[in-house]
Amino acid sequence: MIIGVPKEIKTGEDRVALTPDAVKTLVTAGNVVRLQTGAGVAAGFDDAAYTHAGAHIVTSAAHAFDAELVVKVKEIQNDEWQRLRPGSMLFSFLHLGVHPAMARELLNRRITAIAFETVSNKDGGLPILAPMSALAGELALPIAAGLLATSTGARSFLLRDASVLVVGAGAAGAAAARTAIALDAKVTVVAASDRKLAPLRTEFGPRIRTLIIANADLPRLAQAADVVIGAVNVPGTATPKLLTRQDIAAMRPGSVLIEICIDGGGIAETSRPTTLVAPTYVEEGVVHYCVPNMPATAPRAASEKISAAVLPYITSLVQYGLLHTMRDNEGLAAGLQMHGGNITHREVAAQLGLPFLDLDAVLFSC
Repeated sequence: MIIGVPKEIKTGEDRVALTPDAVKTLVTAGNVVRLQTGAGVAAGFDDAAYTHAGAHIVTSAAHAFDAELVVKVKEIQNDEWQRLRPGSMLFSFLHLGVHPAMARELLNRRITAIAFETVSNKDGGLPILAPMSALAGELALPIAAGLLATSTGARSFLLRDASVLVVGAGAAGAAAARTAIALDAKVTVVAASDRKLAPLRTEFGPRIRTLIIANADLPRLAQAADVVIGAVNVPGTATPKLLTRQDIAAMRPGSVLIEICIDGGGIAETSRPTTLVAPTYVEEGVVHYCVPNMPATAPRAASEKISAAVLPYITSLVQYGLLHTMRDNEGLAAGLQMHGGNITHREVAAQLGLPFLDLDAVLFSC
């Protein structure tokens, strides 16, 4: 199979989907990997390392996209749509529910689209998304400390005794909570159910406060916080708006809201995506940091984690083919969002208001 790895063009995106080690595994198995020149440089992997691994270095994005399977990190950008070969496979973060224009383009090209963010495992976890979410959670608190120092005019703000509210207790929220506790902050974590809160209570005991969102006065908790971390992810659909503009306006002037899961829209009505070049804005007196690709600030570590997570799925796809792999791998099947001009993910279809084709109809009609 011909596998294409284009260079990421989203602002500030320095990750690469496959490391040289992963490329070597795929080439050794008989595949052709076309990697756009410079795709891994910012993550610490130069073209020579990929050449040594057996990749074909191509000089243009058009050549990298001219493949049976395109593997990239971030969702397709506006000027990348037309480069996808009609009927080819795309394996990347997609977030189609909040990108309807992209969804239409992919449908028109009958792209088989597999989303990193909804690939699951037997325990219901998200093995590709989770490492990126955890990394973003770890990065969120140092970023918050710097923003607080700037917004309050203090020379430093170490978060000691600061009030940190984490909304969501998945991989991102749990990592943010652990980092906040390590920095001696006062931490409250709010989540939809007790299932993900229980491990945090077991780990930290009285050092952490946990609340079920249905029983919590979230606006009041936000008003009392120096830092609010939005870490709510609903696979395949938009994040619910849990804080209104009025709630944000009632927060302390100079406080910080960091939206780790802004790809899904974020938890606040005032939240909108930013970039690593211009990561913040102030709305209602609150500093907002809403960068969709926070892990790109640690590009080598993030690239290694993504590559390790996706390689087993790519190996199955190239060895057994799409339909056979989907039949045998329910976790990867959960990532299949489009095939043959149809949406095959129920939540994505509902979010876009488009028809849904049950995956079984795709798999077992062929």
